[in-house]
Amino acid sequence: MNLQPEAAIGLHVIADLACAGGLSDLPAIEDALRAGAAAGHARVLEVRLHHFGQTPHGAEGGVTGVALLAESHISIHTWPEHGLVAVDIFMCGGRADPLAALDTIAARMGARIITQQAIPRLAHPALAGLRA
Repeated sequence: MNLQPEAAIGLHVIADLACAGGLSDLPAIEDALRAGAAAGHARVLEVRLHHFGQTPHGAEGGVTGVALLAESHISIHTWPEHGLVAVDIFMCGGRADPLAALDTIAARMGARIITQQAIPRLAHPALAGLRA
């Protein structure tokens, strides 16, 4: 995404993924986030993940987490009991490519993208003077 002066400052991608497994695997999820950031030309500042443990029914719990980026963030929430993942990626900057980040995260997790939305951010004409 090469942003022109009249274009949005950033792009916010929201997606739902379907995945067969690995949705409680902290190292694999961290790897997917870091690989996604690299594919999206973003610099990871920190990754924080939390595993919820077992559910009251004894099933493996999900993971929530965020990769803080110099260009903004990638967040992830998993529901292993349903095989679902919610991903939220916001990136700004001339080289930032959140769609490439999403494709890489999905591939690393062996998931398929069910739905996705791309929302241009900070594109309002009133903000044009702020884009110097």
